[in-house]
Amino acid sequence: MVGSSGSGKSTVARCVTRLERPDAGEIWLGETDIARLKAAEIRPFRSAIQMIFQDPVTSMNPRMSAAEVIEEPLLIQGRGTREDRRANCAELMEKVQLSAGWLDRRITEFSGGQRQRIAIARALTLRPKVLVLDEALSGLDISTQAEVAELLQELQAAYSLTYLFISHDLPLVARMADWIAVMSAGKIVEQGPVREIISNPKHPETQKLVGAAAHFGAALAKAQGASA
Repeated sequence: MVGSSGSGKSTVARCVTRLERPDAGEIWLGETDIARLKAAEIRPFRSAIQMIFQDPVTSMNPRMSAAEVIEEPLLIQGRGTREDRRANCAELMEKVQLSAGWLDRRITEFSGGQRQRIAIARALTLRPKVLVLDEALSGLDISTQAEVAELLQELQAAYSLTYLFISHDLPLVARMADWIAVMSAGKIVEQGPVREIISNPKHPETQKLVGAAAHFGAALAKAQGASA
């Protein structure tokens, strides 16, 4: 899902994860429309939809260790023994390409890219069906962003995950997505397969985003050529 700032992307993310209850519309998870469920009714579905936020620094308690961050969802759900949770944490650290030997390090000892990997591990703890990534890579430098994007694609295949990948970065979305929805003023104004939307944008908002991406790509290539 792409769109300019203020287009409503993050509101959609909060509705899909039911951090907010939508005023109208439907949100189908399997055979259930979770949009209309009350707080008590939505609880069994919470583990199936997890969210990865833009800033891994503010989304984690700095006093916690990596293990405490990753196992917190299991504690909230009351799942597993202490030994089970520890083993799960070690497995997920390895899955996100971090050493299990770092489990007892405090979050403040990790870099931004490493913290985002820990955020991904935490999101996978409850074995969700859907991950909502709200600008989850935009705070990373280009090389780290590429590494985490590749990791996300590997995890998607390994866990059969569905991603709602939200960004203003059209080239990144084109790399990650099969289908693109474009938002403007709180509405989806255009959607379709990646290749079709990028090669033949019809709505003015889509045309603006595609044009901006092309302009940035040309400027970057020029700058790299000048520095070579």
